Amino acid sequence: MPAVYAALEDRAAHMAPHLAQRSLSVNHTQSVTLGIMAVYVVVIAILWNVPYLRYSLWPFKMLVIAFHEFGHAITACCTGGRVESISLDPHEGGVTHMRGGMSAVTLPAGYLGSSIIGALLIFAGFDIVASKVASFVLGVCFLLTLWWARKDWLTIMTIFIAIGLLVACWFIAHAEALRWFVLFIGVMSSLYSVWDICDDLILRKVNSSDASVFAKKYGGSSQCWGVIWSIISLCFMAIGIIGGIAAFPESFSQQEKDSDNFIPTFKF
Repeated sequence: MPAVYAALEDRAAHMAPHLAQRSLSVNHTQSVTLGIMAVYVVVIAILWNVPYLRYSLWPFKMLVIAFHEFGHAITACCTGGRVESISLDPHEGGVTHMRGGMSAVTLPAGYLGSSIIGALLIFAGFDIVASKVASFVLGVCFLLTLWWARKDWLTIMTIFIAIGLLVACWFIAHAEALRWFVLFIGVMSSLYSVWDICDDLILRKVNSSDASVFAKKYGGSSQCWGVIWSIISLCFMAIGIIGGIAAFPESFSQQEKDSDNFIPTFKF
């Protein structure tokens, strides 16, 4: 037994530096991923505010608005409510018609739900196999959204375009393109949630919003709830980044090998 304990102690002592190094350092692959994320943030910020160029983001804005409405819908179902329909507005808006459910949960679930989806996609965007798994989860979310929005042509078109892009990315460079697409949608969803909160509640002070209804029901001001939800959204994004770094230290070549063993696809 002493020999066994000694061997275990030697093993623990040998692993400790590697665990510490993994938790505190960022390798080359992760550095590239973080750099790409930074590029995404800059590009999105520029396209968001430059006249005419902002229309290039319109399909992706509609997609993350669909995430927003999905957050309302799924929490309504989980809290005993019923979803009647979902519809998107070409002017970058959306509405979920539902009955019942816990308003204390369903009202913030649009902003925070899209933030959580964004954080999970950022997390998955650090790895090809994880991005493949995320694409299946997205597919389920898209099918549910299509069911709830089956009478709204804009939502249907947005979802089908997103599904088409996901499928196409599966066949580019052993699904490495899927990883970058999932990461982009994650960054876009996280940023859009925070920007939408700030734009509606802090900068323009829109009277009819989820936060204004929440404030009327539960007290406080819509601006106050907007700040709180923005901070929570940024925390979700940070958690997604930290989780991705901690969970996926594999190099690009190793990720490609792992991807070949998980529903392999042709390489174009």
